[in-house]
Amino acid sequence: MKNLIKEAAIIALAILGFGCLFHSAVDNFIDKDRTVTVKGLAEMEVKADKVIWPLTYKELGNTPSEMYANISAKNAQIVNFLTQYGIRKDEISINPPEISDRKAHAYGSDDDITTRYVATSVITVTSNSLDTVRSLMQRQSELMKYGIALTGGDYESGSTTYEYTRLNSIKPRMIEEATKNARATAEKFAKDSDSRLGKIKTASQGQFSIEDRDQNTSHIKNVRVVTTIEYYLKD
Repeated sequence: MKNLIKEAAIIALAILGFGCLFHSAVDNFIDKDRTVTVKGLAEMEVKADKVIWPLTYKELGNTPSEMYANISAKNAQIVNFLTQYGIRKDEISINPPEISDRKAHAYGSDDDITTRYVATSVITVTSNSLDTVRSLMQRQSELMKYGIALTGGDYESGSTTYEYTRLNSIKPRMIEEATKNARATAEKFAKDSDSRLGKIKTASQGQFSIEDRDQNTSHIKNVRVVTTIEYYLKD
């Protein structure tokens, strides 16, 4: 009789233990099915650290030799202007001029064409000295003293562009900020749903984007990243 009671007690304890484990397993299974997906945004304004500035002008002439002499003289004047105010020579590149024969492209009579050749010359400054280049842009009209009229960014030479090249230096803190913002949103959701926030199930960093702050201050960039994180929810 004692053995039967002992065996019954052992069986009862085993059933109780199994029930607890089963309940826990069910709860864990249910918890794993409950998740919330949130996004975290981080933004930062930075100053560009690289500028590409094309200086473009046009030259008219009737003979190639005349145009070659004029272009060479004006290129030298521009280079002197740039180096005089702090641009290094290794930051300056002189592109071969593009020459168009107006008579070759004229329709009908070409008697009205007084200058046969049109040359487009581009000198490009590529520099990390942003402030120096921007100050020179304000003084480029001084080149008119030498008969050099620079033309604005057209399709032939392009416009001035600014770049930010040190993204890797700010990535860690931006990802940290985006992750904190995502967690704050998830915690608010969990609180509103009478739940507790669990561990991360999945996380995606997202792509970094670098855009001009606005069309008038393209040397100031807006860096943006969005992280997507899925959390478990617990009762």
